[in-house]
Amino acid sequence: MARRRNPLGGIALLLAPALLAEVLGRAAGWGALGHGPRDRWRVAVTFDDGPSERTPELLRVLARYRARGTFFVTRPAAQAHPDLLDAIEAAGHTLDAHGIWHRTALTLAPWQEWAQVAWHPRPARPGPHLYRPPYGGHSPLTRAFARLSGRQVALWDTEGRDWTGEDAATLAAQTLARVRPGSVILLHDGPAVTPALLGALLAGLGERGLEVVPMHELPARRITLREGWTRLRASYGA
Repeated sequence: MARRRNPLGGIALLLAPALLAEVLGRAAGWGALGHGPRDRWRVAVTFDDGPSERTPELLRVLARYRARGTFFVTRPAAQAHPDLLDAIEAAGHTLDAHGIWHRTALTLAPWQEWAQVAWHPRPARPGPHLYRPPYGGHSPLTRAFARLSGRQVALWDTEGRDWTGEDAATLAAQTLARVRPGSVILLHDGPAVTPALLGALLAGLGERGLEVVPMHELPARRITLREGWTRLRASYGA
């Protein structure tokens, strides 16, 4: 008697390449923008998820240290706070895209991910137009959609970890220990700890003589194969 095929096995085989692409794309980031040149005394400080009620406080801290940041905003937050988008730009910072849905790429249908990647808070602004995927997650289509819509996928090489329960001084010390010239630092627009963390971080960067500029002014470079493997190992504690 012929054995009946298990349909779940076939589905698993179809999903395996997509899941592998998600793991590698998210953790390794091959082809996305990562850090900038290591021989120039510049870094970028970036903020995901805003704008929020925390944005004015972040802008005050940035102004105090004469630093210019990059804000990766979501469409719902941008629609809720259009005045804050104007305030961010008026203060000399850059607006870029964090998508419509704060969901990892593999949970989106292809037509949803196309809309996710193509959306930008300032589409009429001269480029480059950056897109930072939520959680840094990719699908097999992310890179193609970015190319077709004229976007550049932008990641980071240093996490401020302001989503944890650590205090600002501890987070700043840990972040500064990892920062190098050209680093792109990931923070978030929303957590209560972020303004204090930002202040301590900017003070430390200033002591090192590092200028804080928008990410496209570094300019950020694409993550190489070797750098991707380093990022992959770091993502899993290796």
